[in-house]
Amino acid sequence: MSSDVYIGLGANLGDCRKALNSALILATAFSKIISVSRLYHSSPCGFSEQPPFINAAARLSTQLNPNELIGKLQEIEKLLGKKVIRKNGPRVIDLDLLLYGNFSLETKRLTIPHPRILDRDFVLLPLLDLNPNLHHPSWGSKKLETAILDLKECYVDEEPEDWELTV
Repeated sequence: MSSDVYIGLGANLGDCRKALNSALILATAFSKIISVSRLYHSSPCGFSEQPPFINAAARLSTQLNPNELIGKLQEIEKLLGKKVIRKNGPRVIDLDLLLYGNFSLETKRLTIPHPRILDRDFVLLPLLDLNPNLHHPSWGSKKLETAILDLKECYVDEEPEDWELTV
């Protein structure tokens, strides 16, 4: 049985568009791409002494369970050269499992839904592109549209740009 999942993509080192594109192409080995958001340019969150990020989100369909999926996403990150030198530091690629259907999970390795979805505009805006009515039971009555209005800090600093996945 296939599950509907949402992943976040980000990069701020090297050819960022190419890295995001490559990550999605590699993900087709274990999932089907349903849709991809626009690209969002954002200031760094946490550690500010680094280049700006390009962020996006993708809606996928997969038969992998959440732990298998995060493992595959981490393999892609490694393959594309991700090295974590510091938390929230610069990276050639960052892939986050944001949502896995209505499933909730909290382990040392993985929390679903991603714990900071509702706190970051560079995650919320791409998700809104994909599904403006997206909701997870753990959010109670909170919706993505209202979460964006409640943000204390915003990082997106340019108009989003369209992009097409190139195979």
